[in-house]
Amino acid sequence: MVKIGGNIIDDEQLLSSFLKKFAAISDKKILIHGGGKLATRMAEKMGVSQQMIDGRRITDAETLKIVTMVYAGYINKNIVAQLQSVQCNALGITGADGNSILSHKREKGNIDYGFAGDIDRVDVSWFTQQLLSGQTLVVAPLTHDAKGQLLNTNADTIAQEIGKALSSLFHVVLIYSFEKPGVLQDVENENTVIRKLHVGYYQELKETEKIFAGMIPKLDNAFKAIEAGVEKVIIGKAEELDMLISGNAGTTISHE
Repeated sequence: MVKIGGNIIDDEQLLSSFLKKFAAISDKKILIHGGGKLATRMAEKMGVSQQMIDGRRITDAETLKIVTMVYAGYINKNIVAQLQSVQCNALGITGADGNSILSHKREKGNIDYGFAGDIDRVDVSWFTQQLLSGQTLVVAPLTHDAKGQLLNTNADTIAQEIGKALSSLFHVVLIYSFEKPGVLQDVENENTVIRKLHVGYYQELKETEKIFAGMIPKLDNAFKAIEAGVEKVIIGKAEELDMLISGNAGTTISHE
């Protein structure tokens, strides 16, 4: 399973190169994508103001229409079409398709996140059926509440929850891609990638403040996935996908 973000989605050449490497993976695979900057640019053109809190988009009714068009429409189907061109039979979905990912409207304190969703259930049998039939799934960051409402949902969280759900039936490797080459001991020096990270070493790095704050939520989620049965989590650049898989790049997080 691979999750990609805006740094790949927003660059046509990088995306094309990445998808060729992704298509070459012989094992069963799922691609989860974020939305990039296109939704923000579209909102600006349409005069719909955007608000972010702690890195999460406040999704009002008009914004939901925009992210649905951009995420589940243009971005998702563009990825699917490119995968078909390199002989990778792909199926683009949201969590509403096949009733695959059920969620509820986020409620946290006094903050109204609008139509943002937190995941309740991943349908393991549905995902398993698709994978065993030979489909490569491309998942857009939208889910639903079973009451007719789509919900904008964090792509990292979707990747984690699908990975955890499928780990009871498959050996799941979850790859999170972002703009850095891995988890860095020195955020200013990309040559300080920590190649292997287990929970004891992670706690030591946090206690000695040798890991920068922005990575902590991502790493906390990675270790939760490991605890729930995911075999390993790899963090690094999507451009180096083949090297991430072979263990020659990025940071590998595992039980030991």
